[in-house]
Amino acid sequence: MNLDKSNWTKNEIDILKNINSPYKIQQFLDETEYNSSHETRSPKFVLNNKRAHCMEGAMFAAFCLELQGFPPTILDMLAFNDDDHVIAIFKHKGFWGAIAKSNFTTLRFREPVYKSLRELTMSYFDFYLNTIGDKSLRAYSLPYNLNKQNKLNWRTTEKDLEEIGNNLNNVKHFPIINQEQINNLEVAGDYLLESSMFGANIAGLYVPDKQLSKPI
Repeated sequence: MNLDKSNWTKNEIDILKNINSPYKIQQFLDETEYNSSHETRSPKFVLNNKRAHCMEGAMFAAFCLELQGFPPTILDMLAFNDDDHVIAIFKHKGFWGAIAKSNFTTLRFREPVYKSLRELTMSYFDFYLNTIGDKSLRAYSLPYNLNKQNKLNWRTTEKDLEEIGNNLNNVKHFPIINQEQINNLEVAGDYLLESSMFGANIAGLYVPDKQLSKPI
């Protein structure tokens, strides 16, 4: 994909040219501030403000992947008593990988070594925790190509893109765990929870209901 120079400045284009591999996209996102606001901004906004939450990070990563020849595709993960998570996915030589912005260090980059989207999703399972240590991941969506949202000018618009998140909620999701397994889940150890939240933006953390710590 070639950038439309009418929508991007020379400085923006120069920065994007240097974000030229999946891991460099992840490094850029790792260096951004976590956005705790209830908004969904475009990749252009993320590039210039270096601020993103998981949805914004996934769209930014999908856009950068598009520049590298991949379809701009995201995937939604549903959680119980916790925030959902959105990642950008890409396929290299038949295997899936992912890029993500997260307040949790363990929910970010995945190498393209996974045979299926379920396998990729399950790589997050033991590290997908709420702030009281519950393992909260429950389902994943079909891949969602952001070209479906081109009418919104999602790459560069200054408008809020909450509509994309709403549409993603309506995509078919697949459960990854049954009720018996849920009932038998153990709480994560303090060492994992503390390391997962290293450097987290406290304002952006989901506050779980402790009454639901043994999820139904």
